[in-house]
Amino acid sequence: MNKQELVSAVSEKLNKDKKVKISKKDMIEIVDTLFDVVQGELKKGEKIQLVGFGTFGVKTRQGRRGRNPQTGKEIQIPSTNVPFFRPGKVLKDTVK
Repeated sequence: MNKQELVSAVSEKLNKDKKVKISKKDMIEIVDTLFDVVQGELKKGEKIQLVGFGTFGVKTRQGRRGRNPQTGKEIQIPSTNVPFFRPGKVLKDTVK
């Protein structure tokens, strides 16, 4: 599922259940805003915990030594921050 399919599915689900009438244009803005907020919090090093769904966070990957595959020369790979997602129990049970 890509972003457009996600927007369509959420918009159809809300409109079908007659809970809320949201156009696809508005739904695109909502999804974009959600992604921006998640990225902004992760950039600050914060954790986003959605009970039952999962946790988004950032881990630091330690620096290490590696080899340049073209020259075979040993190089130092610096430490870096990487995002992660840890699914919650409800999500794990649903997928099983």
